[in-house]
Amino acid sequence: MSIVVTGATGHLGRHVVQQLLEKVPAEQVTAVVRDEAKAADLAARGVRLAVADYNAPETFEGLFAAGDKVLLISGNEFDKGRVRQHTVVIDAAKAAGVALLAYTSAPGGLTAALADDHRATEEVLLASGLPYSLLRNGWYHENYTENLAPVLEHGAVVQAAGDGRVSSAARADYAAAAVAVLTGEGHENTTYELGGDEAWGFAEYAAELSRRTGREIAYTPVSGEALTGILTGAGLPGPLAAILAGVDASIEKGELVITSGDLARLTGRPATPLAEAITAALKG
Repeated sequence: MSIVVTGATGHLGRHVVQQLLEKVPAEQVTAVVRDEAKAADLAARGVRLAVADYNAPETFEGLFAAGDKVLLISGNEFDKGRVRQHTVVIDAAKAAGVALLAYTSAPGGLTAALADDHRATEEVLLASGLPYSLLRNGWYHENYTENLAPVLEHGAVVQAAGDGRVSSAARADYAAAAVAVLTGEGHENTTYELGGDEAWGFAEYAAELSRRTGREIAYTPVSGEALTGILTGAGLPGPLAAILAGVDASIEKGELVITSGDLARLTGRPATPLAEAITAALKG
């Protein structure tokens, strides 16, 4: 029996594997990767590697074993048919008779186009009859703190979210929730709405950046169309820019405010505050 993590060399997957190694022996962990070389450090720690690709169903044949607990981390190739990719993993898990399949989804109240693939994947998973856990991850601090260069260059936080608020948390927090589900008991057929403990707005985010940098950084709210134009001008593909602008529209409507408390309950600790993530990003 193994705990199997797909997308194990991605940003979230690495956090999950590293935290699993604090809880279970390395030989009980299988990291599913597309490029074995990128996982050399995990293999060196005793983690079993399995090379597979969401776009190649045959690579998942025989990968899972009966009794495995599987974390399906959603793909990030928006143009490759993510629901089809996820279905490949779900079908292979069903054929093997895994004990649990946990899926990193999106908040249940999110109506932005970003959530469409997640809702469709949830439907496939529920229809499969597999024991499941839906980890409906809210927004990540890193969605903002990993891209501070243009903010600092222009002295402005530019978003199309109005006065909307976000219950974001750190990737490490969401990873800890996944690890709790994968290593714990009684998580079959559950749905968790995961988000940070305190929601914040972009004016507060700009103010925190100003405090931490000693520079004046303002929040500049713009329309969704304007943000799409800014993002495409910065080199993002048009469809992805539109998806991100759509998330901002959902933020303005309050759809990324998470009040369930599920994240702190699963991890047994408070979520990482935004200010702490900003500080770490500025030091990095």
